[in-house]
Amino acid sequence: MMDFAAWKTPCRFTQPPDLPQLASVDVLVVGGGAAGVAAATVAGEAGKSVLLIEKYGFCGGAAVAGMSGTICGMYYAREEHPNGPEQVVFGFTDRFRNALAKRGGLTPPQAYGKTYTATHDPLMWKETADELLEQAGVELYLHAAVTGVIMDGDTFTGVVVESNAGRSVVMAKRIIDASGDAAVIARAGYRYFYGDNGRIQNPTMFFRIGGVDIETYLDYYGKDTICPPKVTDAINDARSSGNYDLPRNKIWMFPTTRPGELMVNATRISGKDGRSLNVIDPADFTEAELLGRRQVREYARFLNRYIPGCENAYVVDTGTEVGIRQTRSIVGIEMLTNEDVLECRKRDDGICRVPWPIELHDGEKPKLHWLLDDYYEVPFGALIPEVGENIIVAGRCLSAEHEALASSRVTAQCFEYGHAAAQAAVYSLDHRVAMRSLSGNVIRQIMRDYGSAL
Repeated sequence: MMDFAAWKTPCRFTQPPDLPQLASVDVLVVGGGAAGVAAATVAGEAGKSVLLIEKYGFCGGAAVAGMSGTICGMYYAREEHPNGPEQVVFGFTDRFRNALAKRGGLTPPQAYGKTYTATHDPLMWKETADELLEQAGVELYLHAAVTGVIMDGDTFTGVVVESNAGRSVVMAKRIIDASGDAAVIARAGYRYFYGDNGRIQNPTMFFRIGGVDIETYLDYYGKDTICPPKVTDAINDARSSGNYDLPRNKIWMFPTTRPGELMVNATRISGKDGRSLNVIDPADFTEAELLGRRQVREYARFLNRYIPGCENAYVVDTGTEVGIRQTRSIVGIEMLTNEDVLECRKRDDGICRVPWPIELHDGEKPKLHWLLDDYYEVPFGALIPEVGENIIVAGRCLSAEHEALASSRVTAQCFEYGHAAAQAAVYSLDHRVAMRSLSGNVIRQIMRDYGSAL
């Protein structure tokens, strides 16, 4: 990992700086990915004044900007599925899934190894989020980013926001850091870590191809979205010819809601020296973007030549940004451990079920460890930083060990982390108590009443 100390300086104010005040709200949500949309919607529906700040011109985070393109983590993994997929996660996840499907923006469940996933349309994902947020009365500021925090001791009272219009201040009674990168925590100077002693999961550049003869393709490839051995053999053959640069030989392809289209997860992006790229560093982020687009063209060329049904396929688009699996993880009052995942540990304070495998993209090939016929639960304390009040995180920056995060970071779970964070913020406001003093058992019960299967 590169030394990027010049970019790591906290930006913390002990009182509001002399800047215009943009808003003063009950709940500020930073980041409009799955976790942020869930958090803002639930808090808004509870009658709180809510502002959601998002750096792009749309919501969706890794699911849309990174085009990860699937809602993973909803179903049991099993050796056999005689009755089809069995759903494990409900709550806000199920609500969003149903709203997206009603628009025609979600496929039925598709086989993914021993489990199932569903592919979504990125445009309809954005529109579904827009509608939910508007109906909940959430104020939304796109094209804006948090650049500093306002603190009273260890208590968060507001943030500094920057856009093309300049800088301003937002004051908030509660803040939900759903940035995915623990951006608010980092700007306060509080502790976080990167994966396994700095080694994090590889980013990837997702892409879509059109012009596919889907029937011919499925006859060859099969209905499992994880590639069969013959496709891996074909990639190895193409590599050995010396005419293709294909660093990953086990790829995943998903039919989308659109006719003749596939979403492809094929690239593996590492630094020129083989190291993990940390996209918090803008130099690494840039390297990942450039390399990712080059790899997309190589894999598209391979698909044209080697995969039946893809002879006339063409690249429709790539993600707005490279797909990010992991950056900062907070140091929480509790940590989700690798052992918790491997033992499928259940908890009285669990706020989310996770049946998704440890899917570790780190090194030469993905590692999959299946949790067959079971799931574990994420503790509420993994969302609460070890220091700081009026703040909770939601999304992939929760406190989790490296391999545990490789399971717990996916979309269905991020929806539920946002759901939990919102319920905690609302409860703490209504009862005038500190969020870190809340019992996970209480939040679990509230989520259960809301429809989460816990």
